[in-house]
Amino acid sequence: MTTEVKVIGLVIFATFIILVGGVFLLSKGGKAVPESEVVTRNGLHWHPKLSIYIKGKKQEIPPNVGIGAVEQSIHTHEDNKEGIIHMEMQGVVAKDETRLGNFFRIWGKQFNSNCIFDKCNGPEGTVKMTVNGKDNNDFDNYKMRDGDNIEIKYE
Repeated sequence: MTTEVKVIGLVIFATFIILVGGVFLLSKGGKAVPESEVVTRNGLHWHPKLSIYIKGKKQEIPPNVGIGAVEQSIHTHEDNKEGIIHMEMQGVVAKDETRLGNFFRIWGKQFNSNCIFDKCNGPEGTVKMTVNGKDNNDFDNYKMRDGDNIEIKYE
């Protein structure tokens, strides 16, 4: 194989890699979100508060949930004792990205209308949730807002 053939092959290969990479990057950054689903186009930095009680005992939310090699857009810091969840999102933010269930997924814990952690609805108790003092039945689908006071109880 001549040097000229090798160079042409290398140029074709490099062009292919650049095109594939460009398509990948553009598809990630240019997400199409219907206007009715947009929370903001300029990112957000919100701090809802979450309290969890199992049979009257407050459950600790650990520090640094979602902090690691890659910082998740929903995470906790050292102010976890107050139950503060940090929501730090860039660019276009869709309503689905603010769902409470996303925090539990990142945390690796179960939460929905039937279960909190390993406690599920049954003779021993029922999962209930309030947001800002009012009953809320959205559970994991609840779309958090800045300053929310979210309380989940299993009793």
